Amino acid sequence: MKVLVINAGSSSLKYQLLDPDTEDVLAKGLCERIGIDGHLKHTPTGKDVFDADVDMPDHEAAIKEVLSILQHNHYGVITNMDEIDAVGHRVVHGGEDFTHSVVIDNKVMRGIRSCVPLAPLHNPANITGIEACMDVMPDKPMVAVFDTAFHQSMPAKAFMYAVPYRWYTENKVRRYGFHGTSHQYVSQRAADLIGRPLEELRIATCHLGNGASTCSVKFGKSIDTSMGFTPQDGLPMGTRAGAIDAAITEYIADQRGYSAKRVENVLNKESGMLGVSGVSSDFRDLEAAANEGNERAQLAIDIFCYKVTKRIGSCAAAMGGVDAVVFTAGVGENSATLRARIMEGLEFLGLKIDPEKNNVRGKEAIISTDDSPNKILLIPTNEELMIARDTARLVREMGDK
Repeated sequence: MKVLVINAGSSSLKYQLLDPDTEDVLAKGLCERIGIDGHLKHTPTGKDVFDADVDMPDHEAAIKEVLSILQHNHYGVITNMDEIDAVGHRVVHGGEDFTHSVVIDNKVMRGIRSCVPLAPLHNPANITGIEACMDVMPDKPMVAVFDTAFHQSMPAKAFMYAVPYRWYTENKVRRYGFHGTSHQYVSQRAADLIGRPLEELRIATCHLGNGASTCSVKFGKSIDTSMGFTPQDGLPMGTRAGAIDAAITEYIADQRGYSAKRVENVLNKESGMLGVSGVSSDFRDLEAAANEGNERAQLAIDIFCYKVTKRIGSCAAAMGGVDAVVFTAGVGENSATLRARIMEGLEFLGLKIDPEKNNVRGKEAIISTDDSPNKILLIPTNEELMIARDTARLVREMGDK
């Protein structure tokens, strides 16, 4: 089976065509500057890369360009559209309505639209991508895979905020969590690498990139996660402040004459590593600056590592122990220095990192010492494969009915 995975943003569209059974990626690419001037980078496996400006006035045009390049006589990997069996769509927010991936129909589309107030920057773009695919490929089954779905197994004591209960019942204020597809994938791979059933493991997964979150995966289910009502909560990130005292918002608005919207924008786009360091939101730039003696860059790194260390401890407390810690995403997969810093002081949890094994980037590895009672792992995330797997499973179930 061949599945086209679509991740639509407001002016971009990422895609992969892959076989979820063999895990082979046939092609991947990115459409950028949709609605502006348009650029397509298409990378077919084993063939030349196509990288050029292409006119894409809207997402429907972008989808048509993707399908065209996939069938191209030089850059293509399929001969015709019949080879694409289904389309899987990443959808950021599913609220409480979607606890798992679903085949898209009119009811599902209404549900996704109802979550727009919860994710006003993301769900409209996801909807646009789905509708564009439906227009161009009306006969193909389509599946929605939600970032929030994996966390719907959290108990109320974990997802509820201590605010008036009517805010929850009437306004849907609760912890939702994000990066769920990534946390689910790496926890499953961790069980495979350790050689134990997922259903008997307590795993702290650390998705550390420009956006960052931790998850307590107990016996295969998310029971807590650091991101909250929005991706702003939890760890400090590239440009996001993470968890702060809510009263700071009103205080800064009064002190600096900002509107509430301006404060929110600063907390999302001008804070985090960028805000503290004044250098960059990119951890590679921060490490380079810190090595040259930049104290604020070093402080930003110190804050980040300290907060992740604390979150791993919180994961262990939530699960009654921890059998494994997993690092994934851009920083988690590529920075041996930050992984080592984060694991400092966690030996009391039976977690001992091996400096030599930790000297690795971007590939699966167990990086704990041989005598470490519990495991530390590096696992590159693969959200596209998870989306393709769910899509293939649901489409096959449709065929069996």
